[in-house]
Amino acid sequence: MTDKMHFEGLTLTVQSVEASIAYYGGKLGLKVEVNAAPAFALIRVGGEGSGTIGLLSLAEARKEGVEEMSPAQKRGIHVEFGSDDLDGLYEELKAKGVVFHEPPHDEPWERAMTALDPDGYAVEFAQGRRGKNKPKS
Repeated sequence: MTDKMHFEGLTLTVQSVEASIAYYGGKLGLKVEVNAAPAFALIRVGGEGSGTIGLLSLAEARKEGVEEMSPAQKRGIHVEFGSDDLDGLYEELKAKGVVFHEPPHDEPWERAMTALDPDGYAVEFAQGRRGKNKPKS
């Protein structure tokens, strides 16, 4: 069955599509592929054929019966990225104004860091490929 599908992306419900575009497109430097603010935006992660992050305004989502999540629920959702130079990326993103909840640190399974986006979703960065990296120590 897995040969008949591939992962395309995910969509986050956000308070402000414009603020999320400024974060993901501006601070993180990802490509804004569709800007239909204030209702929706589509962020491309990587090159052509790679996955996407949809940014759907809470106002639009409410039309489908969606209710706002609590801050604790949002923290349970992680948008995850990999980097070949985690510590260098940390310095670069810090200089662009990204505030980190957790700076680069070693976990038993990987080296990672976490920021929070404007809505409080965890944005996690790990050294190398997820599940295939080792802590520095």
